[in-house]
This record gives sequence, C-alpha cells and structure tokens, in this order.
Amino acid sequence: MAHQIHRLVVALGLALTLGLFAPQAMAQVNPTAESVTEEALFDALGSGGNVTGRISIPDAHAGQLIAPENRVWAAMQGDTLHTISIWAVIGMIALLTLFYLVRGKIRIDGGMSGRKILRFNAIERFAHWTLASTFIILALSGLNIIIGRTVLLPMIGEGAFGTLSAWGKIAHNFLAWPFMVALVMIVVLWVIHNIPNKVDLEWMKQGGGLLKKGVHPPAKKFNAGQKIIFWSVVLGGAALSFTGVMLLFPNEVATFADWQFYQTIHALTAAALSAIIIAHIYIGSVGMEGAFDAMGSGEVDENWAKEHHSLWVEEVKGETGSKARPHPAE
Repeated sequence: MAHQIHRLVVALGLALTLGLFAPQAMAQVNPTAESVTEEALFDALGSGGNVTGRISIPDAHAGQLIAPENRVWAAMQGDTLHTISIWAVIGMIALLTLFYLVRGKIRIDGGMSGRKILRFNAIERFAHWTLASTFIILALSGLNIIIGRTVLLPMIGEGAFGTLSAWGKIAHNFLAWPFMVALVMIVVLWVIHNIPNKVDLEWMKQGGGLLKKGVHPPAKKFNAGQKIIFWSVVLGGAALSFTGVMLLFPNEVATFADWQFYQTIHALTAAALSAIIIAHIYIGSVGMEGAFDAMGSGEVDENWAKEHHSLWVEEVKGETGSKARPHPAE
C-alpha cells in the first residue's frame, strides 16, 4: 500500500512540473524570428532602403548588410582608385624611362674632383632612410589592398597571397608610427632650408639643368625641385598620417560617410605621393651621377656640389674658411 502511495505522489509531482514549466519551454526565443526574410530583403532593395539583420553584439552597425548609399563609394574602390593607382605608378615609371632614353644619366660635367663635402650628417640620414624605408613598405602593402586581388593573386596563388596580405596588413598598421616620427624629424631638420625664394624661380626657368647638358642654375642646400618633393612629402605624409589614424581607430570617426571620405583621401594621396617618390628615387640613384652619395655616405664630390648647389658650397666654405677635404683615395 505504501509503495502504491509513493508511486502516486511521484506521478502527481511530475504532472504538476510539466504543467508549470511546459508553457515556458514552448515560449523559447526563436533565433531566426527577427532575421531578414526574403520578402523584407526585396522590399528594402526595391525602395532603396538599408538591409539590416539581427545581431548579438553591442555594435549596432554590424547588423547592416546592404546600404544603397554606399554603392558610389564601392564603385570608386573597385574601379576609380584601382585605375588611378595603376596609372600613377606605371605612368611615372614610363615617363622616367622615356626621359632616361632621351637625356641619359646626368653626369658631372667637370668629372669627379676627389674632394668631398659633408652634405648630410648621421641624424639627417637616419631620418631620411627611416622615412623612405617605411614609406616603401606602406606604399606596397597599401597598393596590395587596392590591386592585389586582380594583379598579384593570379600570379602567386591564394596561399601565398593570403600570407603576404596578412603580414602586409600588420606591417602597414605598425610601421605607420615610425613613419610619422621620421616625418616630424625631417620637418625639424630641413624646413628652414626649404622655404621658397627668388633663386628657385631661376632654377625652374632653366629646368634645373636637367634637360640640357652644361646648364647649372644656382641653388642653395635644396633646389626648387627638392623643395617641391619636400613639401609634397610633408603635406602628403601629414594627410596620410591623419587619415590613417582615423582608419586605424574607426570609432573616432563620426559616421560611415566620414570613414569613406578618409579612406578615399588616404588612397588618392598615397597614389600621388608614390609617383613623386618614384621620381625622387630615380634622380637619387640611376638618374644622376654622384647624387646617391648625399644619403649614402653623407659626403658628396665637390664638383657635383658646385654644379647642382653652388650657393650652398659658397656658404659651406664661408663658414669653415677652408676647402673641401681631399678624398682618402687621392
């Protein structure tokens, strides 16, 4: 009898439990109840409205699937910036190749004198090479973001491209900081020498002596061409730095439109500055005899200095009261 009563109590308890909790079990949240339906999707597309979905993270913007107002920006990323970046780089290389074929390497008319003049000290060269090396990596990794999938991916395959892009992104994010430090350094070191003056006008009238052999317009430590490059790097580098920080920390940007604007300015500035730097690299290497020494050893041949920076040579000799030191090989 006791056993039967125990079984009845258990049965009644089970019934009460099911009766109390079954409705709550049946009322569980359907995870797809608030998701985008096909009908809602087509309604939004037809009216030009945004298509959003249900998310479980605090960032409400993550639920935005399609924003019609972004189509113009997306088209620019996939077409316009792609074209501009290619033409900026390939176009400048083509122009410099043509210039080299016509003009050839710009030689020192008086030949090497064997006497050296200190042009840039160790700190100046450190700032220059830090800025140059970081910019090259930043430019290549940034260019990969724009045209890598269409140009590089078919050449090296998905695995290599994925690895390269991942490391490129890391390099782009972290090398931006030494780039900005070096940018500040060159401003502090050289801004006083890059103030435009009347001498620059004459230099430009004569094409800097680059177009015709035997023409050597006077110039101070930096000629008009170098001043153009300096201010292009300073202003362009500042624009890249500001927009880059905004892209690196998107929460600092108020709206999607601001983010898109900064991204577009960043890409256009990078394309223009890349073309200018390619021209600078050309002149400082294969384009002009003796030019690389300025940033290589820091010392340049006296005849080179007299032909390209005659006023600067006079200033140096006036300050030291002595001639340039002989080269050790002399």
